[in-house]
Amino acid sequence: MMTDGLEAEQAVVGSILLDGQCLPVVEGLLRPEDFVLEADRAIYRTAVALARANRPVDPLTILEEARTRHADVSREYLMQLMEITPTAANVELYARQVREQSVRRAIRSLGEELQRRVDGHDETAAILAQAGRRVEELQTGGVGGDLLAPEESLLAFFDHRGKVDAGTACRFVPTGFRDIDLLLGGGMLAGGMYILAARPGMGKTTVALNIADRVAERSGPVLFVSLEMDEEQLTAKRLSRLAGIPGSRLLMDQLTEEEYQKLAQASAKLSRLPLHINRSPSVTVDDIALLARQVKDLRLLVVDYIGKISPGREGRRKDRIEYMTEISGALKTLARTLRIPALVLCQLNRQTEGQRDRVPQLSHLRDTGAIEQDADGVLFLYRADYYDRHRPGGFAPSPLEIIVAKNRHGGTGTCEMAACLALSKLHPVSNDPRRAWQRACAAEGVGRKEHTPAENEKSSEERTG
Repeated sequence: MMTDGLEAEQAVVGSILLDGQCLPVVEGLLRPEDFVLEADRAIYRTAVALARANRPVDPLTILEEARTRHADVSREYLMQLMEITPTAANVELYARQVREQSVRRAIRSLGEELQRRVDGHDETAAILAQAGRRVEELQTGGVGGDLLAPEESLLAFFDHRGKVDAGTACRFVPTGFRDIDLLLGGGMLAGGMYILAARPGMGKTTVALNIADRVAERSGPVLFVSLEMDEEQLTAKRLSRLAGIPGSRLLMDQLTEEEYQKLAQASAKLSRLPLHINRSPSVTVDDIALLARQVKDLRLLVVDYIGKISPGREGRRKDRIEYMTEISGALKTLARTLRIPALVLCQLNRQTEGQRDRVPQLSHLRDTGAIEQDADGVLFLYRADYYDRHRPGGFAPSPLEIIVAKNRHGGTGTCEMAACLALSKLHPVSNDPRRAWQRACAAEGVGRKEHTPAENEKSSEERTG
């Protein structure tokens, strides 16, 4: 067994020169950056390029191609490599030794970088987040930023398809509301960022909590990062929905014995739902990443809301649009890294107030256009009675429209819900979520047969089996 890192990497390159058929084994273990010597990196890159182009991988072709690429590789060095390599049969062993030495160098470099950041008094959360990302990259092979060749991307896709067919892949996470899921194409795609936006007081947190609890009950653990309400207020809203007692009463009033019994039953049910809530009222994206990595088998991240995320030390030196653009991109990257959907709440600007119908549009997203650009889906909430000064209060349900205005992986449209905000409840209204689409077609003059109630009931039965 070779103990010298340089000996091992020269043996890897020598094996490729002796037998180009061993290249696929090496490609599965090493990147060019894993080689210390520039000449070895150049030879390896050249061999890979030749294989990609379906050209012979042999010493003469490698030498000619390397010279074309202006790499500093000589005929004498190639002969030396072939002479010192005992056999190409052990190339996997040599490659694993090279990878081991490369990882150790990366760990050493990471330690030095972290030490510099500690000495420079960088924020602790940012240092830990960087450490977590780099360690994760090293554990998975450190190829997160490498380019994929066409065949590699296809192999990755069909590997994913195999997991989907076997039922082991997390393709998407349903919201738990059929109407919303049908509009989204099944649910929120793993790795996607979904924006839930509305004017203040429209019901964003209520809708997000209803979705979060349904995901926790049906799919798995959820992290709900709240930057507007503390854990007592959030828990009161969740208990209110299950117990049928107004959240304000749960927080501030004396309860009757009957209400305490309802509260106990609701508490027993909530205790079984894996929904985790943050404690700190101020967090950065790095803090959110740390919290997310602490939740095993996390299926959904909810952030309430994006405008309250702390910019961190670096962000404080930038204007709001600039650092909100960075935060939006960082949340999208986090969702992709964790391979889970992120449901991010967002405020709308006041432009909706000046419109006649006041229905929100993508241009009403607050602070930066990057939010619309980064999002895989944008969902708006709209209640017409929000603008009615004489609207009934108490337990009267409010008609609520959930508008899917952007959907990168499916269609758009509107579904009708009913929101009882006093009890933090959200109810579907329509048995056929295609009605909104039918109305849109009719409004545009597109001919379409209208279904009778009996036909609607029949189609609903067919969909639900």
